[in-house]
Amino acid sequence: RSHYLFFNLGGAAHEVGVRQVAHYLWERYGSSHNVKFISVPFEGVVAEIMRSVNHRHWGVVLKRMMLKAAAEIARDYNASGLVMGDAVAQVSSQTLTNLNVVDRASDEVVLRPLIAMDKQEIIRIAKDIGTEPFARNMPEYCGVISSKPVTRAKLHRVEEEEANMDPAALADAIANRTDTMVSQLLDSTQTPEEVELIQTPSVDDVIIDVRHPSEEERSPLTLTNNDVLKIPFYELNQQVAELPGNRQYLLYCDRGTMSRMHAGHLKAEGHGNIKVYAPAV
Repeated sequence: RSHYLFFNLGGAAHEVGVRQVAHYLWERYGSSHNVKFISVPFEGVVAEIMRSVNHRHWGVVLKRMMLKAAAEIARDYNASGLVMGDAVAQVSSQTLTNLNVVDRASDEVVLRPLIAMDKQEIIRIAKDIGTEPFARNMPEYCGVISSKPVTRAKLHRVEEEEANMDPAALADAIANRTDTMVSQLLDSTQTPEEVELIQTPSVDDVIIDVRHPSEEERSPLTLTNNDVLKIPFYELNQQVAELPGNRQYLLYCDRGTMSRMHAGHLKAEGHGNIKVYAPAV
């Protein structure tokens, strides 16, 4: 039997679609087994990576942190190995060189059934097993994207970067994981809060640019009639609580994925004055 392990990078809204596809797969292919859906809150780890690691190594270090956490959790569940969805060269962290560096983070056996498949073959399989509609409609989390990611990482350099990180970030994420029986996933899943998309903000609205500072520097958001606050998404939860409650705040990012995701998360936590700035293209 296979448990489902999910690293949550973007709050409650990010988890809903993953829960749905995990339940579908279990119900169709594995309902004779009692397995768990394990969710690890990784927002703090992402924030620590972005604060402490050179941006070129973000993707590789994130995968290594996931593998380290997965290995520790696997031991707690007496699991014999880990299964990952990597396919060679699909993204920068999945070159053979980078995968070799990633695998050095753990001694656990790592199985990669998709490793030699191309994208179209993977899409075909997804259609055959019924998961393609989930993937097509599920927003891709784009928080840890570097402008020039390394494709031939050196293990010693990656380990030097990781040494700058606070180890408590990963330890806390592992300690705060939750597990739910997959058979009960939909019972405990909360529908993401719907958030209003605003194309033209009113004069009193405050725009919050949630992009990473390096992304914001490359493409600054300039508005003549509105105040613009620069709060990276990984600091949003902490700083929103300190903002005056008598203003309306519109979250902004280039693709609109992170802004909607975090706006829904904040609204679910009771911040009714949060919406999304979605200017017409």
